Amino acid sequence: MTSPSNPPTDSSLFPDASPEAVPEAPPEHPWHRYVALGDSFTEGIGDPSPESPGGHRGWADRVAEELARDRDDFAYANLAIRGRLLNQILEEQLEPAIELRPDLVTICAGGNDVIRPGGDPDRLAEKMDGAVARLAESGATVVLFTGPDLGTTPVLGSVRGRVAIYNENLRTIAARHDIVMADMWALRELSNREMWAPDRLHFSPLGHHTIAAMVLETLGVEHTLEPLEPKPLPAKNWRTARTEDLTWARDYFVPWVVRRVRHRSSGDGIAAKRPVAGPLFGGQGMPPGSGD
Repeated sequence: MTSPSNPPTDSSLFPDASPEAVPEAPPEHPWHRYVALGDSFTEGIGDPSPESPGGHRGWADRVAEELARDRDDFAYANLAIRGRLLNQILEEQLEPAIELRPDLVTICAGGNDVIRPGGDPDRLAEKMDGAVARLAESGATVVLFTGPDLGTTPVLGSVRGRVAIYNENLRTIAARHDIVMADMWALRELSNREMWAPDRLHFSPLGHHTIAAMVLETLGVEHTLEPLEPKPLPAKNWRTARTEDLTWARDYFVPWVVRRVRHRSSGDGIAAKRPVAGPLFGGQGMPPGSGD
């Protein structure tokens, strides 16, 4: 008979004490085919990368790189083109995206419409609702984005209220169709100037990195994108700040206004950087810049 002072040590009774016990690996995500739709935000403008198709990396590429780490058969397409309005995105990208038969789709559209004079967030939401319904019917996991809080940004801060209304409409759409909402409005880190590119209209590499991590966390996917701290910015006197503002207006804002007046777009003549769903790394299993 076993003495009470010497209890049995059968590993079946104490599985955690077994020398053979190993920690469980994190569950694999369920997606094999990811397609991204949108405008300059999803194309990756503001995050230049000579190694990337189209010369820009961006948050969507970073998300795809992380999703591809554990799946040899993972495929990714990015149909986004800078400057596209909502109607153009829906007309040019929606059906081609569905034809690629993705099981994961991200769509961020309407931002270029909202910031234009007369942009109507309610009418835009009506159009987006139909597009989201179409994507959801395909059986794919659909991720929709709110716009960021522009209250602290120069120029665009004036349309903050319109963006907020559009966001509330988008949240209603997400709830109606039971899809995933990636909430950039709630991402407080984006209020830091280092998150924005020099043009003050697009996100910097740091901003794209931060957004990619948020998307992966929203999807419940473990990832390797460690939080990056913005570099401290030196204090500027009034004269220096105004000089920078004038330089910015000359180099970025005036050309942007001129294109609008002439009904031209930064995306004229630009093709999607990844129009066909395919592997990211040529079978190598590690993305470029994976250590950032």
